[in-house]
Amino acid sequence: MTIEQLRKDMIAAAKAKDKARKDAISALLSAAKKLAIDEGKRDNVPEELVDRAILKEQKSAKESLDSCPASRTDLLEEYQTRYDIISEYAPKMMSEDEIRDYLQKNAAEELASKNKGMIMKKIMPALKGKADGKTISQVVAELIK
Repeated sequence: MTIEQLRKDMIAAAKAKDKARKDAISALLSAAKKLAIDEGKRDNVPEELVDRAILKEQKSAKESLDSCPASRTDLLEEYQTRYDIISEYAPKMMSEDEIRDYLQKNAAEELASKNKGMIMKKIMPALKGKADGKTISQVVAELIK
């Protein structure tokens, strides 16, 4: 996802007077800009950085949704809407089968050693932003049993 696309979508939501969508996209845009400034890439923001910011915001929205009391239906609805909108922009994550295939093709030596720490150290940089760390850890644990 490019920062320009987020900007265009936010403007379209504002013109359509869709406040919830505009606010969610605005939060994504702010998070991406902040991350770009923190990493010194203010002028030319790479897509990978925008995707990382979106994933972080998605995780935050999910935590808000999970921690909201069931009695607050108004907040639950608001948080669910925000989470759904952010999820539309989140990059598609690899499934367990795709992670398993990747590991068997690219980390066969490490899998043979059965050293989970070494395996994770090798594959996490390659799969960062493409797969959930918790899912990767579970697949690695299954494969080294």
